Amino acid sequence: MQLLHSHLFLIPFIVLFLSESVKLFFEGIKTGQWHQNVFQAGGMPSSHSAFVTSLAIIVWKKTGIESVEFAIAICFAGIVWYDAVVTRKVLGEQGKLLNRLQHWQHFAERLGHSLKEVLAGIAFGAAVTAVGIFLAS
Repeated sequence: MQLLHSHLFLIPFIVLFLSESVKLFFEGIKTGQWHQNVFQAGGMPSSHSAFVTSLAIIVWKKTGIESVEFAIAICFAGIVWYDAVVTRKVLGEQGKLLNRLQHWQHFAERLGHSLKEVLAGIAFGAAVTAVGIFLAS
């Protein structure tokens, strides 16, 4: 549990906060609605992708590239990335179809991310984590 006592453990949460802030900024410019975008799924960059990327890098930094912990972190990140692009996109498409079939309840249609949004989240998470590690050294 040394990771919990390390200042490096805070970096993924800083990445999450910053990526949500960037997403809110971009969506606010795009839609003009700043207050409604805080809890919406999707958007640029993918905050979940940024967070799990940062977490995997921190685990790698603390335990090494050949550690079981790093392997678990990468598997976890892969599941999150896949879910963001594929699984939630399918759910959004189902929401669109359900909204066409019935009109008494609205289902969310924008649940997932594009591949570009996930890749941007991965890059954002890696970059901010690298800066955080550099500043923490």
